[in-house]
Amino acid sequence: MTPNDDWRRAATTEQMSALTRTIDPTVAHIARVQDYWLGGKDHFEADRVAGDEAIAQLPDMATSVRNTRAFLGRTVRFLAAEQGIRQFLDLGTGIPSASNTHEVAQGVAPGSRIVYVDNDPMVLAHARALLTSSPEGRCAYIDADIREPEKILNTAAEVLDFTEPVAVVLMAVLQFVPDDDDPHGIVRRLMAAVPAGSYLVISHPAADIQAAAMAGMARSLNELMAQRVKPRSKDAVTAFFDGLDLLEPGVVRCPEWRPDRPEDAAGKSTMWGGVARKPDHTGS
Repeated sequence: MTPNDDWRRAATTEQMSALTRTIDPTVAHIARVQDYWLGGKDHFEADRVAGDEAIAQLPDMATSVRNTRAFLGRTVRFLAAEQGIRQFLDLGTGIPSASNTHEVAQGVAPGSRIVYVDNDPMVLAHARALLTSSPEGRCAYIDADIREPEKILNTAAEVLDFTEPVAVVLMAVLQFVPDDDDPHGIVRRLMAAVPAGSYLVISHPAADIQAAAMAGMARSLNELMAQRVKPRSKDAVTAFFDGLDLLEPGVVRCPEWRPDRPEDAAGKSTMWGGVARKPDHTGS
């Protein structure tokens, strides 16, 4: 059964009702909080309270999230248009917004294939919007936790050809993997499964930009959300790219990564971002 088949099964009225019952509107969830920050409509009062508390601690929060979304668009467009990447594995997808990965990639190359991964029932409820592929390409959704790389890779292989380059996209998701769960090991496992010429895209909250405000924001969210967030330093984020060829300008604040206009680089952001290529000399 392919991921798309799984979605069609989940789309029945009975199953959608069961899915809705698994959503607890009284506890904030990061996918819904981010939807609130992005100006969406798919959130509850608990999510707005958590989102507002985070903004009280870090006033640049909402702007930073929007600039991270713009970073996603630039990186996907760069990989599709300039590097010829036609396959994307997007983990920690979130509730669909403007310029989703498949929209950007297939806008450049209609035959692109995209697999989305998330484990939030609210995201699954909106997965239909993530599966509006171009006729030439394909989109799929996997209901899984990032800490299940084997499940993700095995299921994604029904859509993606892992003998051809794949862009692994980890946009603002690794902060929810505590050190005890070995986030760097998870990234190594994902990149071990893709061939040379593949790419890794990461954005991650910074522990060393507006450090005091970021620490206060993290404490607030950790008290109010179902997930726990851990900002990391630039060195810790850079370590996710170990063994890969980091593209210029390296790990930088997200607006500074190849901005569309020079003035955009000054945009507010408390997120590190970077892109790297898996080199040919790895032999895999």
